[in-house]
Amino acid sequence: MFADAFGQRRVLVTGHTGFKGSWLTIWLKRLGAEVSGFALAPATGPSNFVTSRVEDLLVEDVRADVRDRQALAATVDRCRPEVIFHLAAQPIVRQGWLEPLETFDINVRGTATVLDVVRSASRPCVVVVITSDKCYEPGPCAHTEADRLGGTEPYGASKAAAEVVVAAYRSSYFPTELVGTHGVRLASARAGNVIGGGDWSADRIVPDLVRALVGGTELQVRSPGAVRPWQHVLVPLSGYLELAARLLTGSDPGPLCGAWNFGPRVAPDVTVGELVEAAITQWGSGSWRHVHDRLAAHEAPYLGLDITKATEALDWAPAWDLYTSVAATIDWYRRFYLKEPADMRSACLDDIERYMNTSTRGALVRGASR
Repeated sequence: MFADAFGQRRVLVTGHTGFKGSWLTIWLKRLGAEVSGFALAPATGPSNFVTSRVEDLLVEDVRADVRDRQALAATVDRCRPEVIFHLAAQPIVRQGWLEPLETFDINVRGTATVLDVVRSASRPCVVVVITSDKCYEPGPCAHTEADRLGGTEPYGASKAAAEVVVAAYRSSYFPTELVGTHGVRLASARAGNVIGGGDWSADRIVPDLVRALVGGTELQVRSPGAVRPWQHVLVPLSGYLELAARLLTGSDPGPLCGAWNFGPRVAPDVTVGELVEAAITQWGSGSWRHVHDRLAAHEAPYLGLDITKATEALDWAPAWDLYTSVAATIDWYRRFYLKEPADMRSACLDDIERYMNTSTRGALVRGASR
């Protein structure tokens, strides 16, 4: 996978202490990259960053706010990254509802700060900014990259605004037609709702369910009928890595410098309730009930992603379906809670190896069918 693009490459991950950022760091290290991280301390305890000993994999582990331009500029100057994955963000929809100003500040100004540091550094670099499927104006069909940006609540709106910031910097400072001059290859990636081991965030359905299963309590579900593009964390990460690899090694990066959707294959819509049932079945016990929360943030009842652009232009496709993803997720948590001692970095690497092997086999099948 990724044509050995990351071997001995200097990579900076903002938000490396978070759920997706920690998994991405482990995978990059597995691919031979020299990884540095820039983020605040993990927001939860436990965290995948701590339980998987991600700090030990880093060339440099900088603890600072992504809005701190001076600290970020100094880090970029020291690390001289060839690739930057920008994941540092306020990632929780409900938190955005409760703290809208902070959410806008982190997600919008933080993104602008990263891009402005890249602008000032005047050094060739691949930059992949991670936003969200919630950046789109809600609609009844799976979103394509050309759909209108929107957001019905602060989190979604902040991610739409971050996309506008990316587009503005690309147009103003990193135009694709002049990439041979400035050397900055800038893209954004939009992914759906991710699941996977090592997520202990509040107000996310799988972490909430795991806490209920371990504690022997009943899970309370606010929106069991809501449909989301569920996917294992390795699915969008494989997309980010494939996109960055193409930007890094391709002779004509211009067409790649834009927005990309990474999500599950087109499949029957899966609701929150169905996801919970699948996870409970995999665990072997548990229960849930629907509760109405009149103070809950307004969220779209349906979200879907059209991944045609990525499958056709990058030859990328998700290697795991939903139920493989649920099984891998629950097995990770079972390993954490029921095995003593639990080596969770090995658990992550086991999942990464299985995913890479599955994806490679899928690529061979697709190639043979052409």
